[in-house]
Amino acid sequence: MAQYLILIYEDESGYENPDPEVWQQAMEAHGRFAEQVVELGGTLAGGNALQPTPTATSIRGDVVTDGPFVETKEVLGGYYLIDARDLDHALEIAKLCPAPFGGVEVRPVMVFE
Repeated sequence: MAQYLILIYEDESGYENPDPEVWQQAMEAHGRFAEQVVELGGTLAGGNALQPTPTATSIRGDVVTDGPFVETKEVLGGYYLIDARDLDHALEIAKLCPAPFGGVEVRPVMVFE
Protein backbone atom coordinates (compact mmCIF):
# COMPACT_ATOMS: atom_id res chain seq x y z
CA MET A 1 0.00 0.00 0.00
CA ALA A 2 1.17 3.51 -0.79
CA GLN A 3 0.20 6.74 0.96
CA TYR A 4 -1.75 9.50 -0.75
CA LEU A 5 -2.82 12.88 0.53
CA ILE A 6 -6.32 14.03 -0.36
CA LEU A 7 -6.26 17.83 -0.22
CA ILE A 8 -9.66 19.48 0.18
CA TYR A 9 -9.98 22.83 -1.64
CA GLU A 10 -13.17 24.78 -1.11
CA ASP A 11 -14.63 28.26 -1.11
CA GLU A 12 -14.41 29.23 2.57
CA SER A 13 -17.45 31.49 2.33
CA GLY A 14 -19.67 28.41 2.51
CA TYR A 15 -18.52 27.90 6.09
CA GLU A 16 -18.36 31.52 7.31
CA ASN A 17 -21.74 31.53 9.04
CA PRO A 18 -23.02 28.02 8.46
CA ASP A 19 -26.55 27.06 9.27
CA PRO A 20 -26.36 24.36 11.99
CA GLU A 21 -28.00 21.94 9.56
CA VAL A 22 -25.32 22.57 6.92
CA TRP A 23 -22.60 22.03 9.52
CA GLN A 24 -24.26 18.80 10.72
CA GLN A 25 -24.54 17.53 7.14
CA ALA A 26 -20.83 18.26 6.56
CA MET A 27 -19.81 16.38 9.71
CA GLU A 28 -22.01 13.41 8.78
CA ALA A 29 -20.59 13.38 5.23
CA HIS A 30 -17.02 13.30 6.55
CA GLY A 31 -17.93 10.54 9.02
CA ARG A 32 -19.44 8.54 6.16
CA PHE A 33 -16.31 9.17 4.06
CA ALA A 34 -14.15 7.62 6.80
CA GLU A 35 -16.38 4.52 6.70
CA GLN A 36 -16.22 4.34 2.90
CA VAL A 37 -12.41 4.40 2.88
CA VAL A 38 -12.44 1.17 4.89
CA GLU A 39 -15.25 -0.33 2.79
CA LEU A 40 -13.10 0.23 -0.32
CA GLY A 41 -10.11 -1.53 1.25
CA GLY A 42 -8.11 1.60 2.07
CA THR A 43 -6.88 2.91 5.38
CA LEU A 44 -7.48 6.38 6.78
CA ALA A 45 -4.10 7.21 8.31
CA GLY A 46 -4.97 10.74 9.41
CA GLY A 47 -6.62 14.00 8.54
CA ASN A 48 -7.73 17.34 9.86
CA ALA A 49 -9.64 20.46 9.02
CA LEU A 50 -7.65 23.68 8.90
CA GLN A 51 -8.51 27.04 10.44
CA PRO A 52 -9.62 29.70 7.89
CA THR A 53 -6.99 31.48 5.79
CA PRO A 54 -7.02 34.71 7.85
CA THR A 55 -5.29 32.67 10.58
CA ALA A 56 -2.42 31.72 8.25
CA THR A 57 1.10 33.10 8.53
CA SER A 58 3.29 32.87 5.43
CA ILE A 59 7.07 32.84 5.29
CA ARG A 60 9.18 33.50 2.20
CA GLY A 61 12.87 33.64 2.86
CA ASP A 62 13.09 35.69 6.03
CA VAL A 63 9.91 37.70 5.39
CA VAL A 64 6.95 36.77 7.59
CA THR A 65 3.48 38.03 6.64
CA ASP A 66 -0.03 37.49 7.90
CA GLY A 67 -2.31 35.46 5.69
CA PRO A 68 -1.78 33.18 2.72
CA PHE A 69 0.51 33.94 -0.26
CA VAL A 70 -2.25 34.12 -2.86
CA GLU A 71 -5.83 35.29 -2.85
CA THR A 72 -7.94 32.55 -4.45
CA LYS A 73 -11.56 31.57 -4.32
CA GLU A 74 -10.82 28.00 -3.26
CA VAL A 75 -8.33 27.41 -0.47
CA LEU A 76 -6.88 24.39 1.28
CA GLY A 77 -9.35 23.67 4.04
CA GLY A 78 -8.30 20.23 5.19
CA TYR A 79 -6.78 16.93 4.23
CA TYR A 80 -6.90 13.17 4.63
CA LEU A 81 -3.89 10.88 4.57
CA ILE A 82 -4.85 7.48 3.17
CA ASP A 83 -3.18 4.18 2.37
CA ALA A 84 -4.27 2.85 -1.02
CA ARG A 85 -3.10 0.07 -3.34
CA ASP A 86 -2.24 2.48 -6.15
CA LEU A 87 -3.26 5.81 -7.68
CA ASP A 88 -6.43 4.39 -9.23
CA HIS A 89 -7.49 3.10 -5.82
CA ALA A 90 -6.68 6.47 -4.22
CA LEU A 91 -8.77 8.26 -6.88
CA GLU A 92 -11.69 5.89 -6.29
CA ILE A 93 -11.56 6.79 -2.61
CA ALA A 94 -11.01 10.53 -3.19
CA LYS A 95 -14.10 10.78 -5.42
CA LEU A 96 -16.14 10.10 -2.27
CA CYS A 97 -14.51 12.85 -0.19
CA PRO A 98 -17.04 15.57 0.66
CA ALA A 99 -16.16 19.01 -0.73
CA PRO A 100 -19.52 20.67 -1.45
CA PHE A 101 -17.97 24.11 -1.99
CA GLY A 102 -15.06 22.96 -4.18
CA GLY A 103 -13.09 19.80 -4.92
CA VAL A 104 -10.15 17.65 -3.93
CA GLU A 105 -6.62 17.01 -5.16
CA VAL A 106 -4.82 13.67 -4.75
CA ARG A 107 -1.04 13.56 -4.40
CA PRO A 108 1.21 10.63 -3.64
CA VAL A 109 3.40 10.99 -0.57
CA MET A 110 7.07 10.96 -1.56
CA VAL A 111 9.07 8.05 -0.19
CA PHE A 112 12.75 8.59 0.55
CA GLU A 113 14.97 5.55 0.56
